[in-house]
Amino acid sequence: MCVILGHRKTRWGRLLTETMPGRNDEFGEAREALIAEIEAEVEETRGFLGFDRLDAKVLQAIRAVPREDFVPASVRDLAYVNRPLAIGHGQTISQPFIVAAMTSALALTPSDRVLEIGTGCGYQTAVLARLAQWVYTVEVIERLGEAARDRLDGQGYDNIDFRIGDGWRGWPEHAPYDAIIVTAAARERPAALVEQLAEGGRMIVPIGPSGGTQRLTRIEKQPGGELRSSGFLPVAFVPLIETR
Repeated sequence: MCVILGHRKTRWGRLLTETMPGRNDEFGEAREALIAEIEAEVEETRGFLGFDRLDAKVLQAIRAVPREDFVPASVRDLAYVNRPLAIGHGQTISQPFIVAAMTSALALTPSDRVLEIGTGCGYQTAVLARLAQWVYTVEVIERLGEAARDRLDGQGYDNIDFRIGDGWRGWPEHAPYDAIIVTAAARERPAALVEQLAEGGRMIVPIGPSGGTQRLTRIEKQPGGELRSSGFLPVAFVPLIETR
């Protein structure tokens, strides 16, 4: 199954420093505490990550995106706890530290076109959309993808295209991509996604067995197509679903 989800065009001209409209200060202190915790965890894991601190723009994007709007009402009070939370359909919203680490490792620029595999609730999508020119996001679970589209449209994003389909196959119609992020665990390097990566592009993907420990892996495509891969952080993601 492959479905392209349309989205309502709205004006997206806000700066990274601007908060979302209607931001509820109820979570202000919790949000800042989370940012401090993320920074401390980066310091503690710098030997794995390969960098000492996060890009300030990534932190500002995380500060600007209201995580409480992306989690079920039943766990809204846990929105700024630094851990993954269930969002239904056997899926989770990633731990904020992992979102920050993966996004920083992509080294995005404002002109980048990004492919995201695994829209989920749309939280990582929103962070990417604040840093890149355009985001193409693919979700295999139709209800999750549609809900994320509606949520992000309602928040004013107009630089995201949504698709319901198999993440293993990517979105070849818009390739090549400057960056690709995979938010579910692949058992091996996804060949179709590597093919869709531009020369000079970067991919971040957790690789390893389902139900076990995976390793976040950065894949860079050099001029001429040579690949360079390096694993940098042990993680545990839900499996990337492949349809037949």
